[in-house]
Amino acid sequence: MLEELRIENLGVIARARVALGPGLTVLTGETGAGKTMVLTGLDLLLGGKADPGTVRTGQDRAAVEGRVSMSPGSAAAERAADAGAELDDDGTLVLLRTVAAEGRSRAHLGGRGVPQAVLAELAEDLVTVHGQADQSRLRSPARQREALDAFAGPDHQGVLVDFRSTWAELARLSTEIEELTTRGADRAHEADLLRRGLDEVERVAPQPGEDVELAAEADRLGHAEDLRAAAAVAHDAIAGDPDAAEEVAAAFAVDRGRRVLEQAGEHDAALAGLATRLADVGYLLADVAAELSGYLQDLDADPRRLEAVQQRRAELGQLTRSYGETSDAVLAWAQAAGLRLLELDGGGDRLAALTARHGELTALLAERAATLTTGRRMAAENLAAAVTGELAGLAMAGARLTVDVAALAEPGPWGAESVEMLLVPHAGAPARALGKGASGGELSRVMLAIEVALATSPESGARRPPTFVFDEVDAGVGGKAAVEVGRRLALLARGSQVIVVTHLAQVAAFADTHLVVTKQLAGGIDTVTDSDVRPVTGTDRVRELARMLSGQDESAAARTHAAELLALSGMGR
Repeated sequence: MLEELRIENLGVIARARVALGPGLTVLTGETGAGKTMVLTGLDLLLGGKADPGTVRTGQDRAAVEGRVSMSPGSAAAERAADAGAELDDDGTLVLLRTVAAEGRSRAHLGGRGVPQAVLAELAEDLVTVHGQADQSRLRSPARQREALDAFAGPDHQGVLVDFRSTWAELARLSTEIEELTTRGADRAHEADLLRRGLDEVERVAPQPGEDVELAAEADRLGHAEDLRAAAAVAHDAIAGDPDAAEEVAAAFAVDRGRRVLEQAGEHDAALAGLATRLADVGYLLADVAAELSGYLQDLDADPRRLEAVQQRRAELGQLTRSYGETSDAVLAWAQAAGLRLLELDGGGDRLAALTARHGELTALLAERAATLTTGRRMAAENLAAAVTGELAGLAMAGARLTVDVAALAEPGPWGAESVEMLLVPHAGAPARALGKGASGGELSRVMLAIEVALATSPESGARRPPTFVFDEVDAGVGGKAAVEVGRRLALLARGSQVIVVTHLAQVAAFADTHLVVTKQLAGGIDTVTDSDVRPVTGTDRVRELARMLSGQDESAAARTHAAELLALSGMGR
């Protein structure tokens, strides 16, 4: 149950605290006083879309905070716990939503920041909101079907979930079967191309990194003489030319320097250290000379080898132009192509398996559709009877609601039938679809009748949140019908918290708590503060009802009528 709502800087509301109790609470006030902003704040708190345009002029942000009491172990309490929220010691949960003037919004649940969607999910277990838009949506067959399924109860809705799951899987299988069947020629052509490519790769048999190695070898063989000459010059410079008359090689020069320093090093440790370092240089020169000698011996300048290398590179080049930029890429393509070919070649087996599964699912779908249809037909009779009974009490004597459950040519995602609600507005009148013939006032009362039936009918299995919010559910209603709307709201409030925004005194008279919203002019701007949202009782309440009846709260006749309404509402409950 919603216990409290605090609003700051939202529309005309600068600051307001709305204390909410059990039973029926009504909000009244002059047009534009801020009643709608209260509901806008509640919508934000329940995960609704944030509109920066609702932030009060001149302020950086708007904030809405709500306090909700909930039963331990309830679906709402478990969802809040899953989100990491913490309940206060008294078992209440604090919800907070802020909207910045530049467009950002933030949501908090039990002291923890959460995504907006978490508030919306929690709202499903906390509050049902009905407004003018909901009356329009009631014209939609989809919303009518949802109401019927809710009335049928959780077991029925479990069947609906299973049906939709089966239908979705069957639709996916049908698409795959159609693809396998209609694209047979394309698949055969693809398989043929893959086989040709794999045969070519198998014939050439590339090795990992082979193209890189052959490129290096071709470069070496193509410059063999230059390489030989360079290696020979370097070898002679290090180790010396055997045919030379003098020892001018680097190795000999380093060795001579080493020997001289070693002799002198007997008298100076610094020179001895340098002699050791020259010895290391000598060893390094000797290693390089040995490697150069081996390189000269192994250097292959055979033109036939170069020709073989170029030919192999040409074969690999044909593959890399078609299947990848390198030998490794070609091998990766071949691996993927092999797997794809197995898939294509197994298309016949796959088609047979899919067809068999399709048959199983078709039978299962038909079974679940039949169960769903049976549940809807039973619920349609009970819902129609319950709503018709409620309409009789809403000053629509002779009115009757029927729920038409008609078979479809083939099952759809929501079942094997369509659902349409029809209204007979009075005795002798033809049945008219709610989406085509019902007036605004009729829709208001039908919606309320459906809500009361969902919440109170013995046949209803609907799981309803503990709080209902109605925004001008009495639109288009007056006179005796308005009194009966108030009576039905009070009836609904016996087992739930009901919050109503109304312009009708006949409805407000049935409230357990009557809140009046007014506004003041502060600094040239309409403003609502804490003192402008106040509960009214006694003579103050009579005065407010009189204002709603005649626009003149001091009118004696209006006050008399208001007092009569209060007396009537007390007897009506």
